[in-house]
Formats: sequence, C-alpha cells, structure tokens
Amino acid sequence: MKSTAAETVEAALGAIQARDGELHAWQAVDADFARRQARALDAGPPRGPLHGIPVGVKDIFDTADLPTEYGSPIYKGHRPAADAACVAAARAAGAVILGKTVTTEFATMVPAATVHPRNPRHTPGGSSSGSAAAVAAGMVRFAFGTQTVGSIIRPAAYCGVVGYKPSFGTLSRSGMKMGCDTLDTAGVIARSVADAALLAGASAMRSDLIEFGEFKNPELGVCRSPNWHHMSPQGAAAFEAAASRLAGKGARLVDLELDFQELDAAASTILVYEMARALAYEITNHRARVSPMLLERVDSGATMPYAQYAKAIAYAAECRRRLRDLVGDADAILTPSATGEAPLGLGSTGNTAMNRLWTLLHGPCVTVPAGDGPAGMPMGIQIVGLPGADARTLAVARWVEGAL
Repeated sequence: MKSTAAETVEAALGAIQARDGELHAWQAVDADFARRQARALDAGPPRGPLHGIPVGVKDIFDTADLPTEYGSPIYKGHRPAADAACVAAARAAGAVILGKTVTTEFATMVPAATVHPRNPRHTPGGSSSGSAAAVAAGMVRFAFGTQTVGSIIRPAAYCGVVGYKPSFGTLSRSGMKMGCDTLDTAGVIARSVADAALLAGASAMRSDLIEFGEFKNPELGVCRSPNWHHMSPQGAAAFEAAASRLAGKGARLVDLELDFQELDAAASTILVYEMARALAYEITNHRARVSPMLLERVDSGATMPYAQYAKAIAYAAECRRRLRDLVGDADAILTPSATGEAPLGLGSTGNTAMNRLWTLLHGPCVTVPAGDGPAGMPMGIQIVGLPGADARTLAVARWVEGAL
C-alpha cells in the first residue's frame, strides 16, 4: 500500500532527528510547516509527479516559508518574499519542502559544518554539502543543489549517490543567489538516476527528462581530460577498473581527447571576474563578515582587466563549438567524477579539477556510484553529454548505473 504524504514526511523527519545532530546536513527544518503541506496534499487530488515526496532545498535558493541565509552570517534570518522558481515548480508538482540543506558560503569553496555520512572525519564535498549528505543518509530521496565549478557532481560522488548537473539553463535560476552568470547551474542530488530525472524534470517542466527512455550498450568516449594530472593514483585506477567493467557489460569504449588546454585557466578567469560583480554589495557593505578565502578570490576578480575576461569567454564559446566534432558518434563521454575518494579532514571540500571544464562546456553531467575506494569511501563515475542532450545522457547514465 502506498504511503501517504504525512507518513512519508514523518519518516523523513525521524531520519533527520536520528542523525542530523551528527551530520549537520540541514540549515533549517520546520516540522510543522512540512506536516501542513503533507496534510493538504493528502486531502486533495494528486497534484503532479512529485506528489507527497519530501524535498531538500539547498540554502542558496529563496524560500518564502523558511529562512534563506546563503551560507553567510550577512543574511542571518533572511526571509525572501517568494520561492525560487525551481522550488515553486516543485511545490506545484506536489513536492513537500522539508527544509533547507547546508551550503558553503555563497556556494563557494569555504567548507561548511556538514560531515560525511559514512565517516565524519571526511569532507562530504561542497558546495552542495548538506544536500549530498542528506540524500546519502536516507533523509530524503532527492534535494536541490547548484554547481558553479563542481558542487553537485563532486559531493554526490564523494557521498555515493547520484548527482545531475543539467545543461546550462535547464532549471531556472530565478530566486537563486548568483555567484557566476556563466557557470552557475541549478541541479539535483538523488538516490538514483530515475529520481534525479524526476525532480529535475518536474521542476524544469520537462516531461522528456522524466520519461527519458532506455539505452543499451552505449558507445562511450573515454576522456582523461587535460586535468588528468590531478588524479590520485587510486582514483585513476578505480576509473580504469570501472571503464573495464562497463566494457564487459557491453559498452563500446573509444578514447576521446579533450584538447582544450586553456579551458581550465579560462574557467578560473571567468569565475573570479563574475564573482566580483555578483558579490559587490556584500563586499562593499559587509566586508568584515566575508571569509578571507573568499575575499581573496573576489579581490583578484575586481582588479582583473575586462580584456582578459572577454578573451576567456570567447575561448569557452569556441570550445563548446568544437566539442560536438570531438564527441563524434559517441553516445556520451565517460570521465572521472572526482580526483579520488573524499579527502580526510574538513578543511577543504576537495579538488574540483574533474568538474570545472565540463561545467564551463555547459552540457549535462551525471555521476553514478562506482563502488568504494581503498580507504572504504564511495567513488563515482561521470557521464557527460553535449549541451541539450540531457535525456540521452540520463538514459546512458541509467545504463551505467545498472551495469555497475
């Protein structure tokens, strides 16, 4: 018998009560608000594909009924007037907004309080730290995240769950605290590829993403990107082993060389220049309440010549045009989700080298679990598609998920 919305919400609240004192995945949970939503849904007809399912919302998205603090003391207790567009769309599709998950400061690199669900001495990744930990700990089926560099794919891989960064602009960014116009992408973290597609598709009003079809024996372009030198020996070995397992299950593997040697530098240039613009209010009016690590990055962007930024933007656009020819007949690209397992220690959210090129290329990225590494921590493998090819990429990712 199918559970009611009220029963599902109580189970989620119970899971949060049991473990969040240790994990710190949630910034704000209003149990009464969640229960009111559930009762209203149970009292009416099915509202949509998310009917009665609790959802976590990264605290970088505005919510009218819950505080929205963007991971910064500057916005302590801030209450927006309206929900972010993707949150409103999820509610319209029947979702129960359970609470706000922890984000790092303005969804950047400064670690937050969240710890890894499997081992609290390890980082869960960031900046979607709370969303990844909440899903991995079984508190919710899925949660919203964002990615500017690697903030969906990396924490999802570290925590052993699915992360889906859609093609740039698939999910509306209206009502999201922006940091970088060219890179910021709204997406989801979930327990399965199907669940990731369900939340993203319903929130983007894209039924084709929910019903993305089947895929068998895909041709995968195996890409050891220009940032391969960042891979740990254990991470590289695990990637090669996973690729071999996929070949054994019927995938056709072809080598794909991504000859975009200046793209990493372009991503860094674009990030700091646009971040200086996006955080102008906070830096001008609340400088003492911004972390030194973030201040250093913003200050470097504020002094950057526009010509350097414009050159990086043009180079990125040229790489996107060339990508289609490089991919050729491959159904998707296979590449690491991270440089290795979640690092020991909480002073960093991990290395973004396996993510930042793909974020700037604007195509869909999906990480699926690929077993555990030598330290006993989860690892993932990443499936990347051409911009706009989200349904195909999700179908390939689901095949990979099943094969592994």
